[in-house]
Amino acid sequence: MEQYPRRLLTVVTEAVLERDLLGELEALGVRGYTITDARGRGSRGTRQSDWAQDGNIRIEIVCEPALAARVAARLRERYYDHYAMILFMQDVSVLRPEKF
Repeated sequence: MEQYPRRLLTVVTEAVLERDLLGELEALGVRGYTITDARGRGSRGTRQSDWAQDGNIRIEIVCEPALAARVAARLRERYYDHYAMILFMQDVSVLRPEKF
């Protein structure tokens, strides 16, 4: 079974940014993503809320490494200074490269 290298970019940030981030991802050429609700604790304290707009989301994007780097650079540039956001990347392998 052949495997193809890709990069997984994970973004954990404030739910209020979801609409803006999806516009950014589309403009940058991201073809797909997964969004889930997220709770946790970090440098800004505990983030859990009963009100969806006050919580966190986790966005996972599997794509070519160059695209992951462009997306990460744009998000850092536009959001890091004003919002709670972390980004991390992992090398992954996919079985259907045409989907990514």
